[in-house]
Amino acid sequence: MSTNRQNSLLTVPIGLLQIPAIVKNTIKTGSREIKLSLVIPTYNESKNIPAIVHKLTQLLNDVIPNAYELIVIDDNSPDLTWEMAQKMKLEYPQLQVMLRKKERGLSTAVIRGWQVAKGEILGVIDADLQHPPETILKLLAEMERGADLALASRHVAEGGVSEWNIVRRFLSRGAQILGLIILPGVVGRVSDPMSGYFMVRREVIAGKILNPKGYKILIEVLGRGDIRWLAEVGYVFQERLEGESKVAWKQYIEYLQHLLILRLAKWPIRRFICFGIVGFSGVFVDIAIFYLFREAMGLGLTRSAILSGEVGIINNFLWNDLWTFRDMSCSQRGWPKRVKRLLKFNLICLTGLIFNLLIVNLLFNLFGINEYLAKLIAIATVTLWNFWVNMKLSWRVTQVDK
Repeated sequence: MSTNRQNSLLTVPIGLLQIPAIVKNTIKTGSREIKLSLVIPTYNESKNIPAIVHKLTQLLNDVIPNAYELIVIDDNSPDLTWEMAQKMKLEYPQLQVMLRKKERGLSTAVIRGWQVAKGEILGVIDADLQHPPETILKLLAEMERGADLALASRHVAEGGVSEWNIVRRFLSRGAQILGLIILPGVVGRVSDPMSGYFMVRREVIAGKILNPKGYKILIEVLGRGDIRWLAEVGYVFQERLEGESKVAWKQYIEYLQHLLILRLAKWPIRRFICFGIVGFSGVFVDIAIFYLFREAMGLGLTRSAILSGEVGIINNFLWNDLWTFRDMSCSQRGWPKRVKRLLKFNLICLTGLIFNLLIVNLLFNLFGINEYLAKLIAIATVTLWNFWVNMKLSWRVTQVDK
């Protein structure tokens, strides 16, 4: 490879996978303003790259001439895809190339490309022509109408796949269903969460620390971006004409890992730990009060258990109100609202107690599970129930004081 050709490559960003709000030193007086930055991740695509660049250039020159850039991000392909793209720069001045030697993977390639991009709209398209270039105009039109994210989908009107066999169709749909189970609030927002053909407004993901796993970058953008307006356009997924498909079982495993990472990122871990600590303290309060009523005051077993249990619930509520959900309770000031939260908390915890009894009896009597193990499973299940429902109901902010 020649020194001049190496020197004209884009510098690979290092550090966090974070899109800047404004790219420094890119907008100069008299320079063109870039509306769209379209990233084309590649690996062994030297036979396809001339066709995709030529077609995209024809299309975009008609609608936003001199206001776009094409950024090829190559993972050091053995077939020298990056070198082929570099040779094309004289004919296509809007084309830029980045060669990555230390990192691998489609998702991180896309983000590294977006990190150096100048456009207010960031996009991605495959280099293998399986994403029809003509759809780019429909996506751009949706973005110009004000969408935060425009997605090319196989599962809406005018969408579909060309010659997939039944196994590939099953795996694709199965992956989508799995995503709906693990991450319904993200995957369920679009008809085709497995799509790798879309545009997103820079401002909705700028500053977010991204952590993709595998090759499905769209799920990461949906999961971490501040996306309100979604638009979808149909496209027919084409069969590859040149080169080999890179889809393997490894990609499906990474997809599952990615779903779990995003699921955990959305779960309020710190708040749940605080809730657990408070609940643990309530056990000791319950036992201490039970001893006081039963031994010191001579009350009956049932009354002692009911009263001590209620004191334990009140203890848990106060600590959760002051600590676990402090940010929420501060938006709902005043004793009337606090009493309302206490009543909800009480009702949810009592419902949890009923669930506890049902689960223990079900596991022990129906499935023959050891009674102590059944009790531990019931406690864990009810703790999750109490936390989640209380967060959604007892401390739900429906009216904020002025």
